[in-house]
Amino acid sequence: MAAPLYRALPLNYRTQYAEVQERAQAAGELLPGTPGTLTLRSGTGYEYWYRRYKAVAQREVEDLICSADDESALAEMRARIEFAQWMQDQIKALRLLGYQVGGKDAARVLVELHNRRLFEAGLVVVGTLAYMAWLNEHGAVAASASTEDIDLARRQRLRLAAALSLPSTMQALRLDFTPVPGMPNTAPATSMKRPGAAGLRVDLLAPGAALGRPVPVPELQWHAASVPHFDYLLADARTAAVLAGGHCIPLHLPAPERFVWHKLYSSKARTGNPSKAAKDVLQAATLAAVLVETADAELARSAARAPAALLNQARRTLPALRRLLVGHAATLLQFEEILA
Repeated sequence: MAAPLYRALPLNYRTQYAEVQERAQAAGELLPGTPGTLTLRSGTGYEYWYRRYKAVAQREVEDLICSADDESALAEMRARIEFAQWMQDQIKALRLLGYQVGGKDAARVLVELHNRRLFEAGLVVVGTLAYMAWLNEHGAVAASASTEDIDLARRQRLRLAAALSLPSTMQALRLDFTPVPGMPNTAPATSMKRPGAAGLRVDLLAPGAALGRPVPVPELQWHAASVPHFDYLLADARTAAVLAGGHCIPLHLPAPERFVWHKLYSSKARTGNPSKAAKDVLQAATLAAVLVETADAELARSAARAPAALLNQARRTLPALRRLLVGHAATLLQFEEILA
């Protein structure tokens, strides 16, 4: 028999994850970096409390909290540090149980975007991080899906009270992001990247008829790269969370069924990158099996809303789906009924 694409976690593990997510959703603004410690400093004739923590690897910083006599502000910060430490311990435990956890640099970016309420305003996390998050949501363990990219998407103008500069936001992270030149080099940048071949990359994406054309995003003072059929992908975004570093970050993700169909489309729309195309099909097949077998999902409902051009490309993945889903007969049958 073929090996299954995933394994389901026991109920008590899923309950543990649900508590972590529930508490993160209720926490409000998150502390960036490590939980840190409180330090009392004086030297100007006055005493002040500071939070000392690692914002990024090997780099400690201090943030002013309050004056020495502000007991209310100090107690609030102590409670937030205690919560951050609890959360960090929970994430470590979940990682050992098989949950997907992104890196510390990704956590630093996502926490900042959460604290600036960009997800609340309509920004959506897509790509592999979304795949990891949906596996976690359904208590499924699959092959490692580690990535050095954060893919952010915007379907329509974000609901921000005032314009917010994405480049300035990224520079405030102390992670040395630099814009990635567009193609051709005269095109506006739509990505930022940390130094080094393996440095974290952040891409901003938006719906568009052609792949890779810059789309102005004035409310972020930046540009997004266009992706066909992203309006379909982002039309029914859901509230969820991503585990990264020592954090559980509340955010928005594409509906998982729509994610499956768009991944199948992307695998055939890609040219010149067979490894990424194969990863797209594997992620789509795995998540589809999870949805059908653990959530009784009916893939035909989301397929009925998909553009014909998207389904035509997805139809070309049927031979690959047949190979991957040998151990998932019910899921393969749904794909056969829709695509054959």
